[in-house]
Amino acid sequence: MKVVAVVQARMGSMRLPDKVLKTICGRPMIELLLARLSLSREIDQIVVATSVDPRNMSLVKCVVQLGYACEQGSEDDVLERYLQASKKHGAEIVVRVTGDCPLIDTGLVDQAIRKFKDGDFDYLSNSYPPTYPDGLDVEVFTFAALQRASKETTKPFDREHVTPYLRTPGVFKQGTFSGNADLSGLRWTVDEPADFKVVSAVFEHFSPDIHFDWQQVLELQRTQPELFSANHSIIRNEGATLNKGQKLWKRAKQVIPGGNMLLSKRAEMFLPDQWPAYFSKAKGCKVWDLDGTEYIDMSIMGIGTNILGYGQSEVDDAVRKVVDAGNMSTLNCPEEVYLAERLIELHPWAEMARFARSGGEANAIAIRIARAASGKDKVAVCGYHGWHDWYLSANLGGDERLAGHLLPGLDPRGVPQNLRNTVFPFNYNNFSELEALVSQHDIGVIKMEVVRNMEPQDGFLHKVRKLATDRGIVLIFDECTSGFRETFGGLHKKYGVEPDVAMFGKALGNGYAITATIGTREVMEAAQSTFISSTFWTERIGPSAALRTLEVMERMQSWDAITRTGLEIRKRWQSLADKHGLRISHWGLPALTGFTFESSSSLAYKTLMTQEMLAKGFLASNSVYSCTEHTPEIVDRYFDALESVFAQVAECEAGRDISALLKGPICHSGFKRLN
Repeated sequence: MKVVAVVQARMGSMRLPDKVLKTICGRPMIELLLARLSLSREIDQIVVATSVDPRNMSLVKCVVQLGYACEQGSEDDVLERYLQASKKHGAEIVVRVTGDCPLIDTGLVDQAIRKFKDGDFDYLSNSYPPTYPDGLDVEVFTFAALQRASKETTKPFDREHVTPYLRTPGVFKQGTFSGNADLSGLRWTVDEPADFKVVSAVFEHFSPDIHFDWQQVLELQRTQPELFSANHSIIRNEGATLNKGQKLWKRAKQVIPGGNMLLSKRAEMFLPDQWPAYFSKAKGCKVWDLDGTEYIDMSIMGIGTNILGYGQSEVDDAVRKVVDAGNMSTLNCPEEVYLAERLIELHPWAEMARFARSGGEANAIAIRIARAASGKDKVAVCGYHGWHDWYLSANLGGDERLAGHLLPGLDPRGVPQNLRNTVFPFNYNNFSELEALVSQHDIGVIKMEVVRNMEPQDGFLHKVRKLATDRGIVLIFDECTSGFRETFGGLHKKYGVEPDVAMFGKALGNGYAITATIGTREVMEAAQSTFISSTFWTERIGPSAALRTLEVMERMQSWDAITRTGLEIRKRWQSLADKHGLRISHWGLPALTGFTFESSSSLAYKTLMTQEMLAKGFLASNSVYSCTEHTPEIVDRYFDALESVFAQVAECEAGRDISALLKGPICHSGFKRLN
């Protein structure tokens, strides 16, 4: 019977791209693997099976130049790829080897093949259950069994990982090939950069010999364990359980500090070991991950950027026209003038506007202009206002003044010490605290969110306005989050209080980057007395998206729709809590509504909710940023799925162990919810 070893390999590894052609001792890893495997006495032919993805052409060229056959098939249906490669080369017995195992041992391979031939098996492996180090895995099966598996299974997992269906109990005659001791905790495979470091060290130790056996590697690990320390924390066969997003997230953390650009989107904030992390497509209130799995987003909708839902057709069409016409040039885009006029029309107290592309930028612009206008450096702040030095300087000197406004434990490392005592936080609705700050310090600017989690009391906003006017202080309302959520414009319109400056972001471009700082002429003209300028603040997409977003918002009266949805969600959360005897507290604007279980296990319950809802097809936590695409039918489906989660939380409050329900670590806590 012809024995063909089929080595699956590709360049598009999610955790370590191009790994099979990475060089060890001057030779591509795939060359080392094939050279070691070629010493087998039981294998008649070696075939590399890769995919039709164009990225693999360099691999195909390398393999062919080395004198081995190379076949290309499906990228994701690896079972079909194996079947076609085996069929083309007349395999009767197939040996499966993966391209991430350059330390594959031909002695073990031959023992497995001989045992397979001597027995009455359809499938045999040394890895189920594993006893050998990870990286020495061998699977042997008949072509007939492979053909049957391809015909009978339709599960994506089976087709991606080739052999799970062959291990189905009672379907095929199975055998195992075990070692004398359990060494399955040792890791000699290459999935991640740390693995590559370990395997490279092994080859470098034995160089120029590449045909050392696995027992020699084992002895090396016993005598020089430091060579193998880099990948100790990686779990065996982790790749078979991680989705593509989780794999990419692990990869991202190797090259991007923190893993991404926004704290609020880190996987650890939701479900540390299970969150999909990345999306391939988004439309309406639905998101598709890198595996093509569809989810309904009942979470934070792009961190509040998409009031009109993802991929709103009219906004996207406006952007496409801009792309076709050109996004940048030496000349200015006319849309920035039209947008400035439109925002001033919506806020008659304002007379001028400046634009940027992020909320942090808008905050920095507003502070610079206000300080220039007031001629004073010191600022009183309430709420969250971005990451720039001016804001984080409140934590200089050891006092965590922002702990109640942002996150506790923020170290202002990198913020110049000479900014100490320039920013002074005060608490919302505590007018006497603000009044004392103004009296004690030479405050030139008051900057605050209009509302974050509670309504103004006892005329608070009006008192702040009068204080600022009486003392010649510039009053800034940060509406980057609250803008267009309850009114067609700033939330301050609801309370009848006009600032000197206001900023808008997030929802203004419905997913496209645009932020605005508007204000009175007297204050805004101070921008000309300082330097505020940036190349990409002049691109055309942001203003064009904003203009069309405003047009659609006005026609749909989106602020009313999302407020109604948010209030309905809040009411139904409370009904579920009452039904199951749970205490919850609500926070946030209606359109940015959230709740917290009043329990010492609240963070664990939040994690459980995310875990269980993800399994049911929802991106969900303990907050919902509502959009116009959150229809009553979508909300009903959400609550139908949520019912059982509240029941589980009630069981845990009655004594059930919450840790037994969680499949991974508890999520990290997020931004403070101010009271």
